[in-house]
Amino acid sequence: MKLYEVLKGIDYEILNGRDDLEIESLNWDSRELGENSIFIAVKNRNVDRHDFALDAASSGATALIVEREIRGLQKNVTVIKVKDSRKSMSLVAQNFYHSPISKLKIVGITGTNGKTSVSYFISKILEVLELKCGVIGTIQNTIGIQKMNTKKLNPTTPDAIELQGTFAEMLEFGATHAAVEVTSSALSQDRVYGCEFDVAVFTNLTQDHLEEHGTMDNYKKAKLKLFNMCKKAVINIDDSFSKDILATANCKTITYGIDKDCDFRATDIEYTNSSVRFNLQFNCEKRKVKLNIPGRFSVYNALASIASCYCLNLSIDDIVNAVKEIRGVPGRFQAIENSKGILAVVDYAHSPDAIENILTSVKEITKGKIITVFGCGGDRDATKRPLMGETAGRLSDYCIITSDNPRSEEPALIINDIEKGIVKTGCMYEKIEDRTQAIFKALNVAEPNDSVIIAGKGHENYQILKNETIHFSDEEVVKKYFLI
Repeated sequence: MKLYEVLKGIDYEILNGRDDLEIESLNWDSRELGENSIFIAVKNRNVDRHDFALDAASSGATALIVEREIRGLQKNVTVIKVKDSRKSMSLVAQNFYHSPISKLKIVGITGTNGKTSVSYFISKILEVLELKCGVIGTIQNTIGIQKMNTKKLNPTTPDAIELQGTFAEMLEFGATHAAVEVTSSALSQDRVYGCEFDVAVFTNLTQDHLEEHGTMDNYKKAKLKLFNMCKKAVINIDDSFSKDILATANCKTITYGIDKDCDFRATDIEYTNSSVRFNLQFNCEKRKVKLNIPGRFSVYNALASIASCYCLNLSIDDIVNAVKEIRGVPGRFQAIENSKGILAVVDYAHSPDAIENILTSVKEITKGKIITVFGCGGDRDATKRPLMGETAGRLSDYCIITSDNPRSEEPALIINDIEKGIVKTGCMYEKIEDRTQAIFKALNVAEPNDSVIIAGKGHENYQILKNETIHFSDEEVVKKYFLI
């Protein structure tokens, strides 16, 4: 593809060279350049890639896309200046991969919690209805059981090049639809700039990621971007932030919820320790829904998924029947079988709201005590640590505060921050820094009919300790305990 074709739709200035060069690859990492490659100098929160432009040129970059002049470059390097390299990268990637998003029906899901489950639910419904749906999210990028070959560099929403490359690969696998987790980071960093989603979903909004956004207002503004990039919006009316979306969205809006009147409402909810049943009220009609995943939060996830699939012009009866086939998502209310007679659950909950959701749901189905094992990640929003401690203490009978992913911080100091919240509740607790020992202790003290919730890491199979990343899986630790 010619450089000028890659730059289609972008206002640019040629500082050096020409725009009729042949381009075979794109990259923003000077260490990963391929043949006839463009290096895009994007600015991140901590790193300005302009600082690596000379390295990229010496590594063989055919062209550079920059926001400012780079001194010391060889004369044979083509330099393209743009106003915003990050937005340009998204458009360049779409052009390079021949606009794959225009050939797919795309659902984008945003919110503090529930993104992974909703993307999984949507893909499963479509799969049951014999439609191929790709998933881009926290756990991995897949079509059904087929894992994408595109290298996954970002934990949730990929950078623009990886994102468009993944969409292109999905088309090669025959996908017609895609469900994408769209984080606030991705929105604020313009990773999905220029994309139009067929459906945008809002799950909920609670305190998180303030280490990046600074304030809740900035966090909200990032989320709002998605609802000006879509044809239809599916919104949780029970969340107070829904008012902001409904006031600013420039598309058709569809609401869902439990507590308030809305387009898709769940009533007469019945919980068990393995499923939930409810009546779906929709268009003055009623459908009975069964989901084989327990909890109130699962009802919200099901409603979001049902409404989204309806927006994709699928039959409501077909959708409801397909919901019966949904099973658990890895690391999301993942119950581990055991002979001790306890409910042992691994869950990704790592915010105050997520902890409250899972513990409230567990409380509805637990006859005995609730024992919670949890920690908080290092180098992330520290203000939520005491809030999580207070929430866990309020809803548990016993808590064990442990290490999560401490990163560069001292685990003991993070645990002390959490402790400030839990002491307010009067809940019995202890501090065990070693996560394996903490999980073992919780399972050891549990009795039949008790529930043990191991929260924070979910599907993750690693732990980040200063400059070291080690293998660690909550699921594996729980299973190991029951084998001893």
